[in-house]
Amino acid sequence: MTQLTRTEQTLADLNQPKLWTGINAYRSDPLLVDGTASLPKSLRDEFDALGRHVTAPEMQELARMANESPPQLRTHGPRGERLDVVDFHPAWHALMRRSMASGLHSSIWENLPEERGRAHKARAVRFYLAAQLECGHLCPLTMTSASVAAISASPVVQREWGGRILSRKYDSTNRPAMQKTALTIGMGMTEKQGGTDVRANTTTAERVGEGIYRLSGHKWFMSAPMSDAFVMLAQTRDGMGCFLVPRLLEDGTANGLRFQRLKDKIGNRSNASSEVEFSDTFGFLLGAPDAGVRTILDMVTLTRLDCALASSGMMRASLAEAVHHTRGRKVFGKVLIQQPIMTRVLADMALDVAAATALSLRLAEAFDRAPVSADDAAYARVMTPVTKYWCCKLAPALIYEAMECIGGSGYVEERPIARHYREAPVNAIWEGSGNVMALDVLRVLSRGKDLFESVFAGIAQDLGPSGRKTVEVLRAATSLCERDEGAARMLVEQLALSAAAAELNRIGAGRIADAFLETRLAAGWRSTYGMLDSRFDSAYIVDLLYPAA
Repeated sequence: MTQLTRTEQTLADLNQPKLWTGINAYRSDPLLVDGTASLPKSLRDEFDALGRHVTAPEMQELARMANESPPQLRTHGPRGERLDVVDFHPAWHALMRRSMASGLHSSIWENLPEERGRAHKARAVRFYLAAQLECGHLCPLTMTSASVAAISASPVVQREWGGRILSRKYDSTNRPAMQKTALTIGMGMTEKQGGTDVRANTTTAERVGEGIYRLSGHKWFMSAPMSDAFVMLAQTRDGMGCFLVPRLLEDGTANGLRFQRLKDKIGNRSNASSEVEFSDTFGFLLGAPDAGVRTILDMVTLTRLDCALASSGMMRASLAEAVHHTRGRKVFGKVLIQQPIMTRVLADMALDVAAATALSLRLAEAFDRAPVSADDAAYARVMTPVTKYWCCKLAPALIYEAMECIGGSGYVEERPIARHYREAPVNAIWEGSGNVMALDVLRVLSRGKDLFESVFAGIAQDLGPSGRKTVEVLRAATSLCERDEGAARMLVEQLALSAAAAELNRIGAGRIADAFLETRLAAGWRSTYGMLDSRFDSAYIVDLLYPAA
């Protein structure tokens, strides 16, 4: 028999389980293991190593320190000169260094032999696992990866910047871009008067040379201000243009960006978000001078996938922490997880986490196959806003419920779940709130109803016998939205639930798929978790999806 240490014995006497650390986040996730079984062994070995990495005590400590020591803006130096630099805790740099080495910012563009035809899915697994550690540092990596889509609209800029953007050697030095080994890219879209309505932007851009413009204006939110350059929108004489704006000029002087403040955000504490004014700021035109929105949307589409993946990853980590806690705590004479009402709450949440994970990875697969499959291209276009909407909407409420399962000790900053809870709302707000996602779905509906029919056909096939009736409901919802824009969220949610159920069924999730289908698509009223009835084996659901360590 293993002898308990004095500390372990004390915790056992106090009825307090050990923290959820040192547990392989990949190996302990059967849905993820099964979903990657067809990938090359080299990738699965990498996921295994990353799964150990994200829950390692020393990495969890880095995540804690990065969030408890938020970045600081230094606008001026000791001589009164403008500096406009952001200082980060060393823990932030350690997280960035490891994630860039993993290629979270570059892998979909590298054309690696073992990832051909599945680069988006491989990266999605990495991102989903990394989100279980710390999401703040993933923000600049998301934008850096997605920026390549916008930068590719200018072959000249892509040729000069592309190699350094894809470099896996993290370089945090404050030097001009062309003097660095690796670059990160931020984003500046929203302005005070416009917000999501970027066509209301008042930032201006005057042409001063071939492909070079001088920008003046203000951005209400410019993410990751320590980045080496920013993708921005500005009004040209021809219309809205998209630009890559370096932070420093080639001689090392500032490129006219004057940071006014860092936002004091509810979550996303480790990452910096800024408000910035600028004038006589030079940028490189990406695409046509009147095609800015279209150019940046290619970038935004990729960031929306990451929002869904991050939300799914945080939900997985939070519920895993809650399940682990309830397995090690006794209440009213029983282990907490054996209390029937607790088992049903955990099982109910587990269904949503499984569905969100499956749906996010399915979207990544569609991105991979879209160039050669019209059906997958349709799926990617329709389901990107749907998946982003649903996964991100789930996260805050689900993580709160997981926190409640832990109880009072879950409501303290020392636990990882606190970090995930504060982080959760940002993904629903960033890159398009719920209403914006719903309107995007309506935009697709008005321009390409055939895309929906392609998605519906796939859902019907994957759902099997229940597919026909489900598609009838979806078609009724689309008809309603054609008459009533205000009903858009009804369509989006029904489509998300249907597609998630279809994907669980397609991947062979068996009783998990059946339970999700019946409780989400065929059930009556429900507003909180724990509404499973005795027909569903709650203990089986929890033990299958969250096996005991």
